[in-house]
Amino acid sequence: MKIEGRNAVTEALKAGTTIDRLLVEKGLKDAGAQKIIDEAKSRGVKIFFRDKIALDRESATKRHQGFIAEVTDYKYSELEEILSLAEQRGEPPFLLILDGVEDPHNLGSILRVAECAGAHGVIIPRHRSVSVNETVIKVSAGASAHIKVAKVTNINDTIDELKSRGVWVYCADMDGQSVYKTDLTGPVAIVVGGEGRGVGKRTRSNCDGIVSLPMYGQVNSLNASVATAIVVYERIRQNLSK
Repeated sequence: MKIEGRNAVTEALKAGTTIDRLLVEKGLKDAGAQKIIDEAKSRGVKIFFRDKIALDRESATKRHQGFIAEVTDYKYSELEEILSLAEQRGEPPFLLILDGVEDPHNLGSILRVAECAGAHGVIIPRHRSVSVNETVIKVSAGASAHIKVAKVTNINDTIDELKSRGVWVYCADMDGQSVYKTDLTGPVAIVVGGEGRGVGKRTRSNCDGIVSLPMYGQVNSLNASVATAIVVYERIRQNLSK
């Protein structure tokens, strides 16, 4: 797998990700580039300087910014690791559950939101979902190196497990109670649906409640990552106002 771009490579280095080799564009003189190079050297990463055209050929995203790191495949976490992280921090569990998000740009943006908001982890299904790939890592701007992602066989079994452990599970969908009138404090998991299809009927009925965002325009839905950010930061607002 390749990690591309300055932010993504920087965060991978910070997180201690095993980098097999780092390709760097020849002739980069700015301080930001040198900082990345120095950090990679300090960690014993093999660095290879190549012409820009060579990096362009290697790039999957075509936006490498002069840095491409080759790493082992993304390492997923287990649900138990996510819950253990919450316990270690002394915080109520806060998770995002993605039901069929297939656009890597949406997944990357959601991982970035989750990491910035202090979520303990993100859960995705093994099927009908994009995996954490090069595009996801690039779009996440390095967040994928810091947020735990669990890939599960059955979303509804995972929801049942969370509910049995005292986590309230809310589905972000249409025709629910306003998110601004819903108590999102405490142990909470938010289910977000995929592009177009939304949250599956069975999954929706398995949640403790449905939260919605008020809509005033002609379009009746938001991009998955945008909707996720609004709901997540409403939870933060509620916690800060307690």
